[in-house]
Amino acid sequence: MSINLTINVNSEVPKYQQLVNAINNELANNKLKSGDALPSVNYMCNTYRLSRDTVFKSYSILKEQGVIESVPNKGYYIANETRKVLLVLDTFKAYKEVVYHSFVNNLPDNIITDVQFHHYNIDNFKTILNNSKGKYYKYVVMTFNHDDIPSVISDIDNEKLLLIDWNIHSNAKNNYVFQDFGEAFFEALKPANTIFKKYQKLVFLYPTFTYHPEETIVYFKKYCDLFQFNYEIISNPKAFKVEKHTVYISTSDRMLGQFLEQCKTEKFEPGVDVGFLSYNETPTKKFIYKGISVISTDFEALGTKAAEFVTQNKPMQFYVPTKLIIRDSL
Repeated sequence: MSINLTINVNSEVPKYQQLVNAINNELANNKLKSGDALPSVNYMCNTYRLSRDTVFKSYSILKEQGVIESVPNKGYYIANETRKVLLVLDTFKAYKEVVYHSFVNNLPDNIITDVQFHHYNIDNFKTILNNSKGKYYKYVVMTFNHDDIPSVISDIDNEKLLLIDWNIHSNAKNNYVFQDFGEAFFEALKPANTIFKKYQKLVFLYPTFTYHPEETIVYFKKYCDLFQFNYEIISNPKAFKVEKHTVYISTSDRMLGQFLEQCKTEKFEPGVDVGFLSYNETPTKKFIYKGISVISTDFEALGTKAAEFVTQNKPMQFYVPTKLIIRDSL
């Protein structure tokens, strides 16, 4: 059996890794299946002008990964149809953990997930994606706002790429599972109108260290103007001081901690003297204090839909709903 392999002698990717990538790619495209024999070491050396050490190293790596197995005096065979998926997240936070577990728990046993984090660093992002080319069956990628993102993801076949979380630098042909930080946020706030009216002011805590899309601020202002709420936006975390009869909306759990600390000092009762609405549900927010109200997309659904893209081999364009959960902090 031949393998679709072109060795690029000028590539920064070592030859042995190019061979590993080629075999994984053939497997991902269903051109290799469980039980198929791989070309012999001699054939690979003669056909592709590779050294025996290069071929042996490639096959050894694939054996360690469980992709192939060797049979004495017979050669190398595809061990099973194990496929690898790359999941690229921004940071590891509590709600990202929900995405991760929902994703992997909805994949069959023969699909292995490698997870990496770019931390909103474009150099990290480029390194992760550039080093992963040809190694994975599917790519599930959380992007961020940087001008270089489109060129980096453009090298990945569209049918193998799923963009998740934030609709930034996507095009009409991309597969995606997004949350809506604008209109859906605006609509989710409406059921809280009556509750907000018991406070004198709405304050959006949008600290300078947050990477939350600014689109939410635009729709927050639109909401307050429409329903005639007095409002303020605080971006300097050092300027944050809890005031009575004020409700706070925050994209940062760090600011939630500051809010609770100041309430304790000032003897303010959340939900009575002051209010708090946190962005992004986590498994613990229902237990913090007497329960923290949240506005959040369904991260479990996000992970489930991403897994569906991997397993069903169909185009995916889906927005996960945003919901409001009222607890005692309001």
